[in-house]
Amino acid sequence: MPAFAWKGKNNLGDPQEGIIVADSKGAAGSLLQRNGITVTSIQAQAAKTWGRLGKVKSKTLAIFTRQFSVMIDAGLPLVQCLQILAEQQDDKNFKSVINEVRLDVEQGATLQAALAKHPKTFNDLYVNMVGAGEVGGILDVILQRLSGYIEKTVKLAGRVRSAMTYPAVVLMIAAIVVYVIMVKVIPVFSEVYEGLGSSLPIPTLICIKISNILAHYSYIVLAVIILLVLLYRQYYKTPAGKLRIDSMYLKLPIFGDIIRKVTIARFCRTLGTLVSSGVPILEGMDITARTAGNQVVQNAILKCRDSVEQGHTIAAPLAETKVFPPMVIQMIGVGETTGALDAMLAKVADFYDDEVDNAVAALTALMEPMMIVILAVIIGFIVISMYMPIFMLGEAFGG
Repeated sequence: MPAFAWKGKNNLGDPQEGIIVADSKGAAGSLLQRNGITVTSIQAQAAKTWGRLGKVKSKTLAIFTRQFSVMIDAGLPLVQCLQILAEQQDDKNFKSVINEVRLDVEQGATLQAALAKHPKTFNDLYVNMVGAGEVGGILDVILQRLSGYIEKTVKLAGRVRSAMTYPAVVLMIAAIVVYVIMVKVIPVFSEVYEGLGSSLPIPTLICIKISNILAHYSYIVLAVIILLVLLYRQYYKTPAGKLRIDSMYLKLPIFGDIIRKVTIARFCRTLGTLVSSGVPILEGMDITARTAGNQVVQNAILKCRDSVEQGHTIAAPLAETKVFPPMVIQMIGVGETTGALDAMLAKVADFYDDEVDNAVAALTALMEPMMIVILAVIIGFIVISMYMPIFMLGEAFGG
């Protein structure tokens, strides 16, 4: 996402300047106006100064943020904190990022502006929360919340990833075994049956046909698979494709429920963290929408944001989207009524984290017998198909 350098005045008439990350120049201006800034100039930053360095692992970023918050809380100067963190960083890419941030801060830039120059490392959520911490004088508290948020996000992603690793490995091994059988074993049976000169059962013919395709046209099959993957990825990059595929994901049996719960947990955790850190609700919803991870949910949040901008509550428009469960809507409504929206969002996020744990555990328990049954059916079909002609010959000779 592009970044823009801006200058303007706040509500008190004091001059302000900084860097903001937004979809376009107009979006950046609108975002600043909603934050009470009267913009006098706004310019896109040169492309060569943005995102030159790659992404950093979330776990590494969480450790950095936790250590940063401890140093700030201990009263160390900002530049010294960054210097120490850079010196002890093993990731060379991240070390370069921290050093560049330190140099920018030394030259008079705010920490928010310095971080915004590295959107691949520090996303909108991170940059805007740091900005809120700087303005409110609670940078150490904000960094603690950020590290907690990142740690919980990493933990949630790790649970889902670990649950998917076992079935993925088993299916991969099974695919290799079936491929070897089809390419090496079936041709032997095929040669024997050709010498018999008798007609073969349909299941046997199917196995032999598949075996011939894999044995002689494996490269074509592989090329088709790669082409389909590339077409899928290209289609997913289009707005219509992303919306259609993400909508399909949410409707998948079993997996769709897990995806929905993960997305809801991320939404509540992100928005709750932003609100508790002092980020304006409209800006927080913009950031939350961009980090939703699902186009259907993103559209629902943006629709809700437009409604809130017109003076409505958050709960009512969220209910109209039909994306979020009633319990989430009710909890958010209670949070708005009591003035404890951030606390309610945190409770909902914790609840859905537990729900994801339970769903993943149930899925893992279900996947094991399902894979055994599926593999048994595939291998059984191949074995029976290959031995059916022998059984038929035995019956013929016996008759």
